[in-house]
Amino acid sequence: MLERRLGLIVNPVAGIGGRVGLKGSDGAEIQKRALELGAVPQSMKRAVQAMERLKSLDHLEFITYPGEMGEDAVRACELEPRVIGSIKPGETTPEDTRNAAREMLQLKVDLLLFAGGDGTARDIYRAVGTEVPVLGIPAGVKIHSAVYATNPGNAGELAALYLKGRVTSLREAEVMDIDEEAVRQGAVFARLYGYLKIPFRTSLVQNLKIASAGEGASLASIAYDIVQKMEDDCLYIIGPGTTTRAITSELGLVKTLIGVDVILNRKLLAADVNESQLLALLEGHPAKIVVTPIGGQGYLFGRGNQQISPEVIKKVGKENVIVVSTPEKLYTLGRQSLWVDTGDPFVDKILTGYTRVVTGYNERAVRKVSC
Repeated sequence: MLERRLGLIVNPVAGIGGRVGLKGSDGAEIQKRALELGAVPQSMKRAVQAMERLKSLDHLEFITYPGEMGEDAVRACELEPRVIGSIKPGETTPEDTRNAAREMLQLKVDLLLFAGGDGTARDIYRAVGTEVPVLGIPAGVKIHSAVYATNPGNAGELAALYLKGRVTSLREAEVMDIDEEAVRQGAVFARLYGYLKIPFRTSLVQNLKIASAGEGASLASIAYDIVQKMEDDCLYIIGPGTTTRAITSELGLVKTLIGVDVILNRKLLAADVNESQLLALLEGHPAKIVVTPIGGQGYLFGRGNQQISPEVIKKVGKENVIVVSTPEKLYTLGRQSLWVDTGDPFVDKILTGYTRVVTGYNERAVRKVSC
């Protein structure tokens, strides 16, 4: 049997700004600030979760960049990679990602697997375009692009199926990204940068994020339901999105659109909080989490709301998670499950099953939640 080549690129700072509430990880200053706030890099851990699904494959050569850009993840799975290129440890740049992708293209890898977010996908696209099949391991804060598997384990599963010839179809998938500085000012501008060619199986690849629009009456009805049922002396952790913003508007409060706010007794207690602030506020308080699925993708946790971390979810409890969605948004998802990808397999498992979704005043739908 011919030996196949898998390229692995890990963006070591992908997603580092999520739990500390920075809404992204692009730029050296943001990365420095994230570390100062106590952020812990997650991308290698997520790369390892993907690689675990590949370690049993025979006749497979692993090609990586040094250290934190791939080598460490492969060695953590007790595999021996072929290491190419060079980096400055702790000082990797987008150009390192682009160089790695170009070199792996020259080495004719059969599949290029990368861990990162939308910024990383942009770098991969700029380096290789559609010249080689690629697949993303979701590790960033904002993952609007359609080039990613639904979670790290499924990234490894799909890569294995492709390399074994059991998945043969390739699809050109959108590379999208938003302006992080604009996001930090409360505005969201998404842009299509191009396409990457990915192995495709419906159940293993996430959809493109779709913006919600034209749902005013439904939003008002949902907001009225939540506000009327709010309990006194209970914290309400309000996740990002236009659906949840309708709740704060009903209360006459200003919502951090791409951020997490906390309401107590119908007043804003804290705005744009991070994980550590949430954990501190939860001491001695009952709480509920209000989240909405991402349009077109269906994620409840793990995409753009990493501040609501596994530790926060465990403290609040699954029974106190309130899911809200307009009927229109659920319709666009078709029959697919809602998804969770918190980074903690134990918490993901707790959240799976079936959940009620508030779709209007005294109106509920039931949806399956998968991980």
